[in-house]
Formats: sequence, structure tokens, C-alpha cells
Amino acid sequence: MSITKGLRSGLRQWASDSHAEAAELRTDAVRSGCCPIDEAPDREPVTVQGSLRTVTLRPRGGVPALEAELYDGSGTITILWLGRRRIAGIFPGRTIRVSGRIGVHGGARVMYNPRYDLRY
Repeated sequence: MSITKGLRSGLRQWASDSHAEAAELRTDAVRSGCCPIDEAPDREPVTVQGSLRTVTLRPRGGVPALEAELYDGSGTITILWLGRRRIAGIFPGRTIRVSGRIGVHGGARVMYNPRYDLRY
């Protein structure tokens, strides 16, 4: 088998796995009573659930801020906990449920200081 064919086969498998993971995340969120991120309204109370893709410390205006990207298979949202350097149990790959209001800041959808529930 040539390198090109092997690479194409590997990429197809990776895309298939990613698609299956996205479908599973979205199904789990809806099954648990949460709103899909891509359907969640702005400026209204909402609960969404997904997997944390990234978690970083990004100070804002000299104040520590823990920033995470939440993905549920339908879309992503940035979660910000202001005044926090770390939160026990919050790490990439962790599934969480967050509740709060979604706003838009710099063109990105953001939820500030949400209530959260660690999922297993």
C-alpha cells in the first residue's frame, strides 16, 4: 500500500471517529435535558453540557481568569470563571454541565461564571 493511500485511509478513519464522537456528545447532552450549544439562545438562562476541549489561564485586566472551551457535538462556547486560577476537576477531556446566560464578546459566544456540575 502506498503512503498516500495509507494517509487517506487514516484520515477517513479519524474523520469518522470525530463524527461519531460529536454525535455521541450531542445525544448525551439532549438526553440529559440540556440544550444543544448551537440552539442555545443568547441572554437567557440556559443549561448546556459537553466536553472541555481546552482549559487555560488567561488574565483579563490584571484579574486571573480560567477559560475553557466547551464542545457538545453541535458547537462550542467559551466558559470563563473570573478570579479563578484553577478549579478542581476542570481539565481538558472532562465532561461538565454548565448553567448561566450566554453573551457575545469579540464575536465569540461566552458564558461568565456559570454554575457547573462535573459529569462522569
